Parts: sequence; structure tokens; C-alpha cells
Amino acid sequence: MSDYLVYIGTYAKADEPGIHVYRLDMSSGALSSVSSIDGIDAPSFVAIAPDHRHLYAIGETSEVNGTPGGAVAAFSIDPQTGALAHINTQSSIGGGPCHIDIDPTGRYAFVANYGGGSVAVLSINADGSLGEATDFVQHEGSSVDPARQKEPHAHSFFVAPNGKYALAPDLGLDKIMVYAIDHDSGKLTAQEPGRVEPGQGPRHLAYHPSNGRLYVINEMGNTITAFDFDQDSGAMTRGQTISTLPDGYAETSHTADIHVHPNGKFVYGSNRGHDSIAVYAVLDNGDLETIEIVPTGGQGPRNFGLDPTGAYLIVGGGGSNDIITFSVDSDSGKLTPTCHRVEVPSPVCHKFVPAP
Repeated sequence: MSDYLVYIGTYAKADEPGIHVYRLDMSSGALSSVSSIDGIDAPSFVAIAPDHRHLYAIGETSEVNGTPGGAVAAFSIDPQTGALAHINTQSSIGGGPCHIDIDPTGRYAFVANYGGGSVAVLSINADGSLGEATDFVQHEGSSVDPARQKEPHAHSFFVAPNGKYALAPDLGLDKIMVYAIDHDSGKLTAQEPGRVEPGQGPRHLAYHPSNGRLYVINEMGNTITAFDFDQDSGAMTRGQTISTLPDGYAETSHTADIHVHPNGKFVYGSNRGHDSIAVYAVLDNGDLETIEIVPTGGQGPRNFGLDPTGAYLIVGGGGSNDIITFSVDSDSGKLTPTCHRVEVPSPVCHKFVPAP
């Protein structure tokens, strides 16, 4: 089985190594350092172009090239070594970017601005460099929590697998904003949003590969909500909501990330505070059933990643400055620590590319 390179975004300062490249040994689950790059403030979330030749990262800055807003940076990926080289940086227009995704054509980057409560689309040129924003949408409104939901907070922006729509869970609105994508102009057209129960605070989502569902993890409610999602019409219909925490757990915890196993049989969600990964079976009707809730061995697992084969899950301890590898049983979905751990300061995001 061929190895993978793992690109890890962090909260490093611009003069510190911010995006790290590690090699994942698929025979053991061990991670070994390959390279790193600095120059971008808090490149916490990264995305890989469909052709694996470029990487894009948000940077949590307040101004770019004299333009207010966070940063969106483009990098080339060396096909021989996997090393990154900075190409250019553009503004995300809104404040406090926190997530980025690339459409299946590789022509546009989709950015969520948490601080500003907005989303933006940036064009990608033929050489992989970023153009200026082709569209920007300011979210409006609030929800029931006066401390955290008095204004919009777009927390992620995920392009649907068929590329027709982009969905933005907004923690401040308790909505999943749905936008149709015009691939000729890079413009967005708002559709009817999906809605979670008030006070849940949606954060990230993951599409199921075949059953027509997507799963939204709710930061404030410590839950996952399932939706039927029609990729042709963009319509969302809310279904089951299930807890990510053990029964009776009463201490403070907030969810972070969610992924569906490549085989479609399992869903995984992370808990910060309880410091665990919740593991679910996907039932025939698309609902979830809890299998186990596994301690991560680190602190504050903001995000985690499944390699494209589903053999390993790697989880970053944002509070313990480490990354820990688990093996995944493809029949049961259960996680087993591999005992492999590497030190990485404030890891956030993990993206995989086949190793050269």
C-alpha cells in the first residue's frame, strides 16, 4: 500500500513553521516529518486542489495587501518531494477566516469567514495562483444564545461532491446556508437553508458517498444532525440528531470535526473537552448508531483526518501540541491507538496526498 503525505495546518505565527508536511507510513501508521513552510499567520485550515499540484490555506490576519480581511494563500506542491512554495496571497474580504474548500473543477476556492459572518469565492488561475474574489455574501441574523449567536458566524464552506452547490454551516444562525454555484462567473445564488434545532451551533459537515445524506456536527449542542440532501436541487430535509458525548457527561465540551469513512459504513466526530472521537455506524436508513467513544490521548482535538483508504485516523491535539494515529477496523469502524505520536504545535487541519 502506497504511503501518503499529510499537510497539517496550524495556528503558528508568520515567522514560525505554519504548514507541516509529514509522511504517513501505511504499513504502521507512523508519521515522519518531511518539510514545513512559514510566512502566513495562523494557516489553520488548508485544502488540496483536485490535481494535487496546489494547496490553499486561510490565514487569520486582519489585512492583506492593504485590503481588510483575512488571508487566502496559494502554494505549489513539488511533485518529487511534496514541499510547498508560496505563490500569492489574496484577501478573504471578511474577517476571521476559518475554513476553505476547492470545487471539483479546481477553478474556485470557497472560504468561510467566522469573525465576519460571511462567505467568499476566489478564482483560481491556470497556474494555481489565486485571483480576486468573484463573489462575497454577508450573512445576516442571529439565534437563541445571546453570548455566541447574536450575529452570524460562518464556520465552514463545503462544496457538494457534484460541484453544483456549496454549503456553509453558520454557528450564529443555526442554519446551513445553501448556495448554487455559477461556474462561469464564480457567483453564488442563495437557496433555502437547512436548519438545526435552536442553540445547536452547526460547525462542520460531511457528505455520505452514496446514501444521499450529509451529517452536520453541532459545536454548541455536542450533537450530529443528519440531513437528506438532494445534490441536484440543493434541498435539505432534517432527520435524526444524536449526541456525541456519553450519557450523563456534564462537563464543558464542544464538538469540532466530522468525517464519513470512505466505505460509507461509519461516521466519526471529535469532542474538545471530553477529548474523544465518537464513532457511529451508518444504518440502512442513513441514521447513526453509536459504536464507541474513544479517548484521543491528547487535548483539544479540533480536527482530525481519515486517509483516503480509511485505514488510519490521525487526530491533532490542539491543546497538547501533538498528533496521534489510530488504526481503523474497516469491518467494525472501531479505533485502536497505534502508539505513534508526533509533536506539532497547535495542529488544526489534516489533508492527504499520495506520496511521490
